[in-house]
Amino acid sequence: MDQIRLREQRFDERAYLFVLSALEHSQTKLTERRHITGPELAHACRDLALQRFGVMAKVVLDHWGIRSTLDIGDIVFTLVDLGLLISQPQDSRDDFYGVFDFADAFDREYPWSTTHV
Repeated sequence: MDQIRLREQRFDERAYLFVLSALEHSQTKLTERRHITGPELAHACRDLALQRFGVMAKVVLDHWGIRSTLDIGDIVFTLVDLGLLISQPQDSRDDFYGVFDFADAFDREYPWSTTHV
């Protein structure tokens, strides 16, 4: 964690642990382990956040500094740069750009929200 803090200070250390948990969460849903794409990991982060934090998911992620899918990509590539994750040659931070809008992804599914109507 010290190396991460020195490299990228925008995110709480729990954000890195959460993204790693989401990566493992996405792998457990597969019949066979394989490379997870940026969009797949972004959706896994959304699903895990909703599962763990429910209506507070967006607030928790925001508190940790994760405000967009591009932030998830920045976390992933910090972990790649430090040798804690491995990327494929075709992988890019841009894979995480605009995968979904956080407001839509975390607010519209609840019955009291007017955005799902």
